[in-house]
Amino acid sequence: MTAEMRRLLRSDWAGLAIVVALGVIVMSVSRPAFSGAFNLYVLLIAFSLWSVIALAQMVTLAVGQMNLAVGAIGGLVAISFGGMMEVWGLPVPLAALIGLGIGLLCGLINGALTVGTGINGFIITLAMLSAYKGINLGITEAQPFYGIPESVKAFGNARLGPLPALVIAPILVGAAMWLLMGRGVLGRQMLAVGGNLHAAALSGISPGRTIIAAHVLSGGLGAIAGMLAVARLQTAQPSIGDDWLILSFAAPIIGGAVLTGGHVSAIGTLLGVALITLINNALVLWQIDPFWVQFLLGALILGAVFLNRYREVQAERRIASGPAIPVADHG
Repeated sequence: MTAEMRRLLRSDWAGLAIVVALGVIVMSVSRPAFSGAFNLYVLLIAFSLWSVIALAQMVTLAVGQMNLAVGAIGGLVAISFGGMMEVWGLPVPLAALIGLGIGLLCGLINGALTVGTGINGFIITLAMLSAYKGINLGITEAQPFYGIPESVKAFGNARLGPLPALVIAPILVGAAMWLLMGRGVLGRQMLAVGGNLHAAALSGISPGRTIIAAHVLSGGLGAIAGMLAVARLQTAQPSIGDDWLILSFAAPIIGGAVLTGGHVSAIGTLLGVALITLINNALVLWQIDPFWVQFLLGALILGAVFLNRYREVQAERRIASGPAIPVADHG
């Protein structure tokens, strides 16, 4: 076994990758419809959107924060994106650019309030969830925007061979987050702040600016997810984002993210999304009550949290017993 193979097997996400692979094999054998072209297309559609949502939450977890408003930001951007094209007749690129700007602005507000007030981000984003959702309903009066340009609809339904065009999103965003967290200066600063805020400050990192940057990035990714949802649904519905919250936490935590910050994995997060997508599809193919999805997600989150805590305790014991060289995987 090569050194590179051993390194991969020691990574946080190796076990999760094996579980996903085994799940795919079991489903392919037990339900031949699973490996059909249509079912795989549906799986990749769900994976594409959920991946961006999960990565949006992952970046705030990196600094030890939470963004409960990620779905509300995505929903606000979705109806703004659709409304600008239907009501104002803006071209798609300009509407998308403004939509991204709205997401970044919402993230900036979240981060600035968190840092400026010193109140936990959980409380701030919970309050802003309600505020953004209120703006959403105030603009739409709970009515969708149906006048979506054909080019946006075409992208939502387009294929790259057997794959949906939407799969471009997780590939590009996932690669960007992997590079940011593994090699980018900002990514390293975010992980340092999440790992030990005071130590990061002593090393010259500004915790406030780093936390704000994480929220801005989260808002931007939430905006991208909202516009992707419009393309897929063919309408800008005010309900977009309402069911994102649990998923946004489940995938990063299953993928190895530590709730207190300092450790996340872009690859692990994407594998977490793949596992959740697989579970949802399995319940459908096995004709099991879909309400069990929420139960399983909760169980997976608890299991991942307990596993992360076990790793922390083991690491603390190793440090207490003698000097050790820390090994981190921010893939």
